[in-house]
Amino acid sequence: MILKSVRVENFKCIEDCTEFSIDPVTCLVGKNESGKTALLQALCKLNPDIPDAADFNALMEYPRRKYTDYKQRQETNPDNVLTTVWELEQGEIEAIAESLGPKATRNTTITITKGYDNQVGWDIDIDEQEAATYLAGPVEPSTEEEEAVAAAAKKLREVLEGPDHQATPTAPPQADTDAVDEEPVEIAIDILRDRLPTFLYFADYYKLPGKVSIVDLNARQGENRLDYGHRVFLALLDLVGSSAQDIDRMGRYEELTAELEAVSNRITQDIFAYWSQNRDLEVRFSFEHARDEDEPPYDEGFVFHTRISNKRHGVTVSFDERSAGFVWFFSFLVWFSQLKKTYGDNLLILLDDPGLSLHGRAQADLLRYINEKLCPDYQVIYTTHSPFMIDPDSLLSVRTVEDVIIDDRVQGTKVGDGVLSVDPDTVFPLQAALGYDITQTLFVGKHTLLVEGPSDLLYLKWFSSQLRHRQRECLHSRWVITPVGGIDKVASFAALFGGRDLHVAVFTDFHSGLKGKVRNLRESDLLRKGHVFSAEMYVRQDEADTEDLLGRSFYVALVNTCYSLQASYRVPKQRPTAAPTRVLEEVEERFRTMPPTHPEFDHYTPATFLVENTAELKDTLPDLDKALDRFEELFKDLNALLPD
Repeated sequence: MILKSVRVENFKCIEDCTEFSIDPVTCLVGKNESGKTALLQALCKLNPDIPDAADFNALMEYPRRKYTDYKQRQETNPDNVLTTVWELEQGEIEAIAESLGPKATRNTTITITKGYDNQVGWDIDIDEQEAATYLAGPVEPSTEEEEAVAAAAKKLREVLEGPDHQATPTAPPQADTDAVDEEPVEIAIDILRDRLPTFLYFADYYKLPGKVSIVDLNARQGENRLDYGHRVFLALLDLVGSSAQDIDRMGRYEELTAELEAVSNRITQDIFAYWSQNRDLEVRFSFEHARDEDEPPYDEGFVFHTRISNKRHGVTVSFDERSAGFVWFFSFLVWFSQLKKTYGDNLLILLDDPGLSLHGRAQADLLRYINEKLCPDYQVIYTTHSPFMIDPDSLLSVRTVEDVIIDDRVQGTKVGDGVLSVDPDTVFPLQAALGYDITQTLFVGKHTLLVEGPSDLLYLKWFSSQLRHRQRECLHSRWVITPVGGIDKVASFAALFGGRDLHVAVFTDFHSGLKGKVRNLRESDLLRKGHVFSAEMYVRQDEADTEDLLGRSFYVALVNTCYSLQASYRVPKQRPTAAPTRVLEEVEERFRTMPPTHPEFDHYTPATFLVENTAELKDTLPDLDKALDRFEELFKDLNALLPD
C-alpha cells in the first residue's frame, strides 16, 4: 500500500491542515512551533510501532480553545482526526481478487480514517454484486432438483442485493447461504488490515543511553513506564535475540557483550558508508557491577554501559557525553533494524527533525542515506527547518508547514502542497537551500573544468565543435568549462565550491610568472592528483598559453584578420629571431609598437572573432589540422578523468 495523501484535523495546534500529497520522500519544512511534529504524531497513530501510542486522547490532544464546545458532543459525535488516501499495489489487488473475485475491486484507491473514538474506518470500493456471485460459487445443474436449487439460490441473491431486502427469505434446500451472507467489504478490510504499513516514528530524543540499570529496566517494563532511551536499548537486545529478563536470569554478560559488539560493528559499518565527519569511532559495550556510591538506580545489580572509542585521539567517552549527531545516527539504525526484523519491509518511516544536532555536511550525509538506503524500499516523511536537509533536486517533494493567522483569526497549522507559502520565516530554509545550490551550480557542474579566462573557454568550445564535426574526440559534454579569472583564483574556487564534492580539473597557461603557482596547485590537496593540465604539455615547449595550442601560424593569421592589420603593422608569418616563445607575448609586444590610432589588443577579441566568423575562417586559417591534433590530445586526457 502506498500512501498518497494526508489530512489532519482537530489535533493539538491543527484545526484543519488541508489535504496534502505524499511522495516517496516527503519533506515538511517550517519554523519552530508550526505544527510539523503534530502532523507526524497524528499520522503515526494510525498504526504505530509502539502499540501503546495508538489512541487519540481528546482531553490532551483536541485543540484547547475548542475543547469545551467539543466536550458536549464527544460521546455522540466524535470528531475525525486523520484521513489518509492509499493506492493499492498489485499484491493487495491480487489478494482481494483471490478472495472476492477478479472483478470485485472497482477502484485501487482506498481511504482510511481515524478519530477520537479510536476506530479505524475503511472506505473500499467493492462491487458487492460481483463479490456475492463469486462467494456463492458456480452452480452446475444436472437434474431437475439441482436446477430448482440453483434457481432458488439465484433468487436469494437477487433479493439480498436488492434495495428492499428488509427480511431474510427462507433459503432453499442446499443453498450456500453462508457464502452469500458474508460481508465482502469486511473480507477486503481483513485482507488489507494486515498489509497496512507499521509507522516507525523516530524523534531526536530517541537515543540509546550511555548506561542502563538492568534492575531498573526490568521494573520499568513490569510497570509499563519505559522511556524512549530504554526502548532503543531493548531494540538493541532484541537484535541479538535477548531481553532484560534473560540477562538477569542467565548472567551471560561476556557472551552477550560479544554478540552486541558484533551487531554494533555491522551498524557502525552502515553508518560510516554515510558518515563523513569522523571515521575513527567505535562503539563498545560492557556489563559492570553497580557501585554503592553511584546514584540510584545505578547502585544495584548490573549496569550496561555504551561508550564511544575515538581511535584518532585514543579516548573513550560515554554515549551521553559523545557528539549527539553520531549517537542519533547509531540509535536510529538500531531502532530501524529491530523494526525491520519484526515487520519486514512493511514500514513507513516518520523522522521528526532528523539530524537536528548534525553539522551541515553530516545532514547532507543523512539526506543521502535517506535517498539511497531508505527510499528504494520505504516511504519516508521527515520534518526540518534546516536548509541542509532540503534536497534541491527534489523541491516538488517539499511541503511548507506554517501556523496561519488571517485577519487576527487563528487558522492553525496549514500544509502547502507544492511548496506554497508566503511567510518569509517558513520559506527561509528553502531560500537558503536554493541559494546554496545555485551558487554551487550556476557556473559549475558535477564535472567542472576551470580555465583562466573567457577566451580560453571560447577556444576550447570552438575546437571541440570542429572535432565533433569531423567525428573525432571532442570535449565530453559532461565537462562544464568555467573561467575563474586567473590561476590565483583556482584555490579559492576549490575551497568555496568543494562542498558539493564537485569533480574539478584545471587547464592553465604555463610561463615564468605562473610556474610556481601551477606546481603548488599540482602538489596541493585541493584537487585530485593528475587533474591539473597546462598548455606546455601539448606544444612541446617550456612555456605556453592556450593560444600556443592554436599554433603560431593559425593565431597570427587570426589576429591579422581580426584587427584588419595592413602592411608593416601585420604580425609577420615567420617568427622573428628575437621574438618570445609564446605567440601571445609576441603579439602583445607587436601591438605595443603600433601608433595610438590602432585598436588596443586584448585576449578576448580574437577568440570572439573566431567564434562569430567560423564559416569564413575555418578553411582559410593555416595549420588547422595541427591545432586540432593538439586540442584532441588535451580532450582525450580530460575525458579519461570522467567516470564511466
